[in-house]
Amino acid sequence: MYFFTSRIRYSEIDRNGHLKVEALLNYFQDCSTFQSEDSGCGMRYLSKKHQAWVLNSWQIEIRRLPALGERVRIGTIPYDLRGYFGYRNFFMDTEEGEQLAVANSLWTLIDMKETKPVRVGEEQKKAYPLGEKMQMEYLPRKIRLPEDASGLQRREADPIVVREYHLDTNGHVNNAQYVHMALTRRTEEEGHIQRLRVEYKEQAHLGDEIYPEIYEWKQEDTQATAQTTFLRAEDGRCYCICEMIDGEKNA
Repeated sequence: MYFFTSRIRYSEIDRNGHLKVEALLNYFQDCSTFQSEDSGCGMRYLSKKHQAWVLNSWQIEIRRLPALGERVRIGTIPYDLRGYFGYRNFFMDTEEGEQLAVANSLWTLIDMKETKPVRVGEEQKKAYPLGEKMQMEYLPRKIRLPEDASGLQRREADPIVVREYHLDTNGHVNNAQYVHMALTRRTEEEGHIQRLRVEYKEQAHLGDEIYPEIYEWKQEDTQATAQTTFLRAEDGRCYCICEMIDGEKNA
């Protein structure tokens, strides 16, 4: 396990004073990046080998989003390295040990020259000691619209042009930016997100146009509001799918 501590900043909160969901993703991504840097297998190491870890999917369970000024501990547990895949849990806790959020993620090691997966070498395996898989409900990586969705409604939003600020060091749209695009297309009535699932399918680049296609429905068992947003290219190819399930609002 690897972790670091932090304090929720004003720049990270929403209008209600709680951590933004995309800021939570950034904390998780920073945590795995810090582990890579501290283990000697960080950005410079990967750049020399023309490799990068590419995120395939998220599943994030949110108990509570912390408020401005709260002190938190952010951690990650790599629990499996198999072939060219890496599996990681993440968590955010309070100083007192309250579990705020847990997550599961799947990553692929990519040869950036050949643009194809490459097996994880022994050096990287040693850099990421494996821990026990965290206890949480593990859902499928692939996101599908439910066939029995109640009151399914479809709408489209205005296209988004990819700008410089959307990009990461690999020249692609950053993982959290896709989520931000989906979050900002939610309706005002929707509440606190209890579960977020993200499936990354293709990479968008500078100047690309992204077309949000949004489906909303009620979950059969809980009647919670749910939304699945497909972020597509003009020709219909899908860059990313985000599924958000609402829960109770933060106190």
